[in-house]
Amino acid sequence: MSRIAIVGGNGQIARLLHPLLVQAGHTPVALVRTASYAPDLEALGAEVGILDIENSRPEDYATAFEGADAVVFAAGGGPDGNAERKRTVDLGGSLGSIAGARQAGVERFVQISAIGVDQPVPDDTEPVWKEYVAAKRDADKALRASGLHWTIIRPGRLTDDPPTGTVTLAPEVERGDVTRGDVAAVVATVLDEPTSVGHQWELVGGSTAVVDAVRSATA
Repeated sequence: MSRIAIVGGNGQIARLLHPLLVQAGHTPVALVRTASYAPDLEALGAEVGILDIENSRPEDYATAFEGADAVVFAAGGGPDGNAERKRTVDLGGSLGSIAGARQAGVERFVQISAIGVDQPVPDDTEPVWKEYVAAKRDADKALRASGLHWTIIRPGRLTDDPPTGTVTLAPEVERGDVTRGDVAAVVATVLDEPTSVGHQWELVGGSTAVVDAVRSATA
């Protein structure tokens, strides 16, 4: 059994991930900014820890990660149009998590990013979206350079449709939709797949079963 610390533990993908980790024999530790989320998250099988990622130092992250075998960064600044939160949450939270994991001696780190963020955006792109893309790109770059045992998952446009159990997973894929449930399933799978370390994949809906897609991508 492994303890998996999940930053952004009350997020939509994280809430779908917790039961999958429990089913796989792991203990998800949902890290959230307020204890009021605890009852709902505990009902999903997660333990709950407090971590305000916008107001924490690396040592706070390290304390939150104590006893964990892996960290999943699943936090996001949300669709509220606040450009600053893309930097403080999507980038700052990732950087804090990376530093905290290194300080706590947690080597395994899985990050949920976004498809195509290494590509330049048009000049007329909405400023908030520019900040989001830059934050995700810079967070991924920092993780790749961290020395941790990283895996980066870059989903396409997220939907709330029921999970299909089948996906397309590769270093680059054609842009498309993917359900949040399928993203959660891929994250749960790569945590149990040592050969996924050091890989960065884009993820959209497809026709290959999640486990087979991960194994094929690592071959």
